[in-house]
Amino acid sequence: MTSATPQRARRRALTGAVAALGLGMIMTTHASSASAATWPTPNGSEAVSSTIPVSGTKDYGMKRLYGTGDLAGDGQEEGQDPILRLSDGAVLRNVILGAPAADGIHCMGSCTLQNVWWEDVGEDAATFRGGTGATYHVIGGGAKKAADKVFQHNGGGTVNISNFAVQEFKTLYRSCGDCSTQYTRKVNLNTIEVTGTGTTARIVGINVNRNDVATLRNITILNDASRKVIPCQKYNNNTAVGTGPDSTNCLYSGSDIVYR
Repeated sequence: MTSATPQRARRRALTGAVAALGLGMIMTTHASSASAATWPTPNGSEAVSSTIPVSGTKDYGMKRLYGTGDLAGDGQEEGQDPILRLSDGAVLRNVILGAPAADGIHCMGSCTLQNVWWEDVGEDAATFRGGTGATYHVIGGGAKKAADKVFQHNGGGTVNISNFAVQEFKTLYRSCGDCSTQYTRKVNLNTIEVTGTGTTARIVGINVNRNDVATLRNITILNDASRKVIPCQKYNNNTAVGTGPDSTNCLYSGSDIVYR
């Protein structure tokens, strides 16, 4: 545990970083509340019956999208289609994915997800499918009700997640353990608000046998007095082989994780 002064400084840094991005969405309080993030109110709703392709920049102005017809799945069945499919270099802003959300968002190359919210994650919130040189940015937003994973990294490259809130989840980020083509992957998390559920959950899961690297900074974990949330879970593909910081794969220290 840290003193009250560093905790207040961490809270100011969290909200200040969000305000600087012009997103204004993660607001923390002194209470260890299960709803510490301020979840947005949608500006209308739209049913989506077939995957929407996105190239360039698309700003939905905080509209809620939800699946219908072939996209009405909300379970963990593999192979579901996404609500949105982003081409290489696409930027998606200011959208809420409601329920059902099918397989959320697929990034087929480098992409930016800015102020994107998932009210009820279906199979996955977003899947990153680009090649070795791809870079994916998740800036702001949040996700909840993820029965399994929030972000699935199937391709190569680096995922950067910042100023993000997650609740009611099993794994925030997972490097694929059994994809037909495997890569060495990297993930960087900075300024993340995690709400524990009282059961085991993982912030990141990486494949140490593939030389994956996860860097965690400014992580705030709420409602987790029993320390059920695992900051960094290590795997050899799909076999769990350990947890905790080290100098090679799970790069963080005790001061990077604050419990409230």
